[in-house]
Amino acid sequence: MMILQSLNDFYIRKCNAKDPKDRLPEFGVELKEIPFIISITTNGEFVELIDARWQDGKKKVGKKELVPQGVKRASNISANLLWDTLEYALGVDTRGKPERVAEQHAAFIKRINGLSAEALKNEGAQAVLKFLANNPIERMESHSLWPEMVENNPVITFKIKGELGLICQAPEIVRAVVNTDSDTEENPVAMCLITGKKAPVQRLHTSIKGVWGAQTSGANIVSFNARAFESYGKTERQGENAPVSEQAEFAYTTALNYLLDKNNRQRTQIGDASTVFWADKKDDIETSIVDIFGEKSEDNPTAGIDKLKQMYEAVQQGKWVNTDDDNRLHVLGLSPNAARISIRFYYCLTLRELAERVTSYFDDLKLRGGNFDPEFPSLFRLLTASALQGKADNIPPNLAGSIVQAIFSGPNSPFPTLWLNTTVNRCRAEQNVTYLRAASIKACLNRQIRRQINLHEQEFQPMLDPNNKNVAYRLGRLFAVLEKIQYDANPNLNSTIRDRYYNAASTTPVTVFTTLLRLKNAHLKQLTENPKGWHEKNIGEIMSSIDDFPNHLTLSDQGRFALGYYHQRQHFFTKNEQSTTAKIITEGIE
Repeated sequence: MMILQSLNDFYIRKCNAKDPKDRLPEFGVELKEIPFIISITTNGEFVELIDARWQDGKKKVGKKELVPQGVKRASNISANLLWDTLEYALGVDTRGKPERVAEQHAAFIKRINGLSAEALKNEGAQAVLKFLANNPIERMESHSLWPEMVENNPVITFKIKGELGLICQAPEIVRAVVNTDSDTEENPVAMCLITGKKAPVQRLHTSIKGVWGAQTSGANIVSFNARAFESYGKTERQGENAPVSEQAEFAYTTALNYLLDKNNRQRTQIGDASTVFWADKKDDIETSIVDIFGEKSEDNPTAGIDKLKQMYEAVQQGKWVNTDDDNRLHVLGLSPNAARISIRFYYCLTLRELAERVTSYFDDLKLRGGNFDPEFPSLFRLLTASALQGKADNIPPNLAGSIVQAIFSGPNSPFPTLWLNTTVNRCRAEQNVTYLRAASIKACLNRQIRRQINLHEQEFQPMLDPNNKNVAYRLGRLFAVLEKIQYDANPNLNSTIRDRYYNAASTTPVTVFTTLLRLKNAHLKQLTENPKGWHEKNIGEIMSSIDDFPNHLTLSDQGRFALGYYHQRQHFFTKNEQSTTAKIITEGIE
């Protein structure tokens, strides 16, 4: 219930927003795409059919309008108030089921006639009843849009000619939808689990849409469809098993559907988990946190980086720029599960706790790279770097969610072994340890080391660590030196020992390193005295801690090998850059 309570609070916050554009719909109404509007006179005479659609890419979408909250229906017949599909609103048979359509249209008219006395006096409601009673189809069949409407059965509504608003938006009609006092068999009064107040219970909750992989019509977080899930005495009474008031149900479903909207900057897809972020109080972190996990847009590839950098530097320097310690960020991951939605993970952290855990995550990833390597790589980029062919479709579905759980659980929570496994295997398959792969391996290994306190192993640094005596790490460094010797001796080679021997060297070192050291002697003979001595010094320093070549390296040691190889290669590049810079400065002085 904590999740629903937090969503309810977020809804209240959005309703009180200063900017009207930021506000969510009030209780009793919802935003609905309305592609067509029928304009009529107060006497119920047809005036025109308005096409309210606009072009969104390759398709047309209806304009979003505030309408009375819709009913939930599956196979049952239940009509919305003064707006609905063509079948319900006009009684047009679009699927060859005339008897059912007749029942639907009758339910639509009955819903209008069932309004309160005050609402039924509204001239717009009376105009619609007059329009529907006067053979509306005959007057619309000649319209050019009619064939398209019959084919698609779109949602339609009504307006009075010359008025700006829709008939269903009249205040007295909206008030008639909101019923907070009645205690009926359909909506009995009980204590709401979200607000703690007694109010009519919502029997069926509004569907949640926007969860990747779930039914397009939506699914539910709170639902009961079998006796096994029902409480004693609450059989076949659905929502009463977890009583949530009509108003609280509207609040949490409206808030969650808003957050899950595909255009919302507080939403991102993390593996199979559709993840949303919101704070108790408005803060930029609600949107910038998304850039840690999702891919940046092509229009703004550095989106959120400044905010993340500011947060990272503030924590590193022992201060936090945000002094609002009471503000908390909520992180909710949702996954599809048949007709329901599963809660993959949920975290509620103060902004200080969030900053510390995100900073720790980037510390684990921190690595010396090239000029174009991202300082704060997104999780999406890290995972695609470890996926077959670099495609997101090949990322294991549960992997991203497990990594997110480890991030928000704190620096002592290990990353899933699957992340290390897929990254190491990709290095071996392509014989290439890239910046993103090395960063992923470093993060996984440091989390392992942090938990295994009895091993007394030092965590890996962002750059080469000459004092690290781990055999696998040193073998990776040795392999990089041997490759460099080969390259210096034959710079025009199309391939190096990495292309042929990396796989075996990182898994069964004993089978290849004797051969590689013998080849090294032949390559050294082709070098002049200066680089030859430098390379021999490197080999001597590395092998001083290697007593023998292991028969086999474990998965973790294969990761250490890859990291040692990357560190040593990066050290060569960095040294060359520094030497070039020093040479330029010296020449400038001369």
